[in-house]
Amino acid sequence: MNALAPFRRGGNHPPRVEVERRPDGSILLRNPYPLVTPPENLIAPFRRWAAEAPQRIWLAERTGPGPGWRTVTYSEALELISRIAEGLMARGLGHASGGHAPLMILSGNSIDHALMTYGAILAGCPVAPVSRSYSTQSSDFAKLRYVAYLVKPRAIYADDMPLYEKALAALDLTGVQLFHSRRPHSTGSTAFAELVATPSGAAARAAYDRLSFDDVAKFLFTSGSTGMPKAAINTHRMMCTNAAMLRSMLADPANEPPAVTLSWLPWNHSFGGNSVLNGTTSWGGTIYLDGGAPTPQGFAETLRNLREVSPTTYSNVPAAWAMLTPELERDPALAATFFRDLKQLAYGGAALSQDLGDRIQAVAARTVGHRLPFSSGYGATETAPTICNVHWASERMGLIGLPLPGVVVKLAPVGAKLDVRVKGDCVTPGYFGRPDLTAKAFDEEGFYQLGDAAKFVDPDDPSKGLVFDGRVVEDFKLDTGTFVSAGRLRIQAIEAAGGLIQDALVAGLDRPYAAILAWPNLAACRAFAGEELSVEQIVADPRILARIGEGLARHNADHPGSSTQIRRALLMTEPPSLDAGETTDKGYVNQSLSLERRADLVARLYAEPAGPGVVAA
Repeated sequence: MNALAPFRRGGNHPPRVEVERRPDGSILLRNPYPLVTPPENLIAPFRRWAAEAPQRIWLAERTGPGPGWRTVTYSEALELISRIAEGLMARGLGHASGGHAPLMILSGNSIDHALMTYGAILAGCPVAPVSRSYSTQSSDFAKLRYVAYLVKPRAIYADDMPLYEKALAALDLTGVQLFHSRRPHSTGSTAFAELVATPSGAAARAAYDRLSFDDVAKFLFTSGSTGMPKAAINTHRMMCTNAAMLRSMLADPANEPPAVTLSWLPWNHSFGGNSVLNGTTSWGGTIYLDGGAPTPQGFAETLRNLREVSPTTYSNVPAAWAMLTPELERDPALAATFFRDLKQLAYGGAALSQDLGDRIQAVAARTVGHRLPFSSGYGATETAPTICNVHWASERMGLIGLPLPGVVVKLAPVGAKLDVRVKGDCVTPGYFGRPDLTAKAFDEEGFYQLGDAAKFVDPDDPSKGLVFDGRVVEDFKLDTGTFVSAGRLRIQAIEAAGGLIQDALVAGLDRPYAAILAWPNLAACRAFAGEELSVEQIVADPRILARIGEGLARHNADHPGSSTQIRRALLMTEPPSLDAGETTDKGYVNQSLSLERRADLVARLYAEPAGPGVVAA
């Protein structure tokens, strides 16, 4: 990286934190900056921007394989949302139902999906956006059935009903109204076009006046990686406050130009649906919907879009950054379009490796003459999602950051670690239909417990921020009694492999040393080998295994302690199973469950002598 290239001069506040240390060893952290006034509800931003910037584009999506984009402005969006609300209430839903009447959404991101979301919220229907993997990738639809049983939707929207016919056949649809955008359900469903043809009037205006800050707006489902999904209640208060919390870190929020971004992040997750969609909408920004995804099949579409759209801010998960970085390095035209208007980069969902961060900054410096602040957020579905943020220019990747205004973060001692807990208006009141799980989620002072550990980058200077210190429940002991931080070692393993592995499971419970089972990064491995290898060929290729071994050996030389050594590795061909609860569609992998399901591979890791395919470092 060009160490002389300065960071772009940003408009964010410098890092500050107030620290309260208690006699019991717990630490309370607060942000001293004032919280900007949040929108009064989730529909208020549409009213504001329809008046102040009526022709500004809210959302844009591809119209097909050609260069065209379908767009909707803020003034158009307000009118369509009002019509949808009017139409839903005319059909006995929302406020007209007199009770619990959620709208379940089975759809990828689209303009119609967004309009249905906010139209339903205006009508008083909580929305329950469901992971498409539950309805299109599952073989038994067990999670979808459980979600429907839990929230009991009165209506279901799907962009293209035939894609979900098998999934819907697994549900009891008695009394459930169906809505579609493209093709109808075989037994009949109401077209989106018919819904938006409803004239808006007194009912929609009255519905707005009925909205309360504490109304339930969404049910967002947790990963389900430890069982069936939990329905985290998301209120207007949570989402509006969270958008304001992030806005508060701008030095001059009133004069900040509206953001432009491109995003694929699914709206059934808090990162995409709250942080990106609602956060951008709250302050009058524009979102280009990316029909791509960070997969070998879907990333070409992302690259096509980034050759046309120059974002001012760009957020993504580390897996997507791992795919984008080599493209930016080899394609100056793509880099020029990408970096032209960028003010800030961001990642979330997991830690970004230092190597990737440095490589991205090197391209930025080469392209526009400066590096860019690389923000990251930390939180959970239950916190709307962001409670901590890196809002300053930092050389170091992988930070949690510092608390945002409006929350109190508690670091509670649990064994040798500090468990992250939080209070604030962005925290969920609980899990719908599961008071037992709600009670377990909060400590004796009412702090929500995230289950993660954190520590200060510099204990003598807390303003340098916090760093992730592993999942408390995932740490384990070697047979020597030495603790291993699985979360931290997983990140280090991915970084040590130089991009050749996508993710890893850290084994070693009651074993003499830690080792990893890893999923190869297929695109990176094929690029390294210079040929189109199958996954079976990749996991046995001596060149790839040797390069991974070299990287792990360098890591071990730099980390001599037994708790940080990675002595062996084995590449896997079978992806993590959604139905078995091993993974979510945003990529989080349940370490303990996945290791349990792969006991045979763990045995191969530790067999003496090392067998074929096992990398020894």
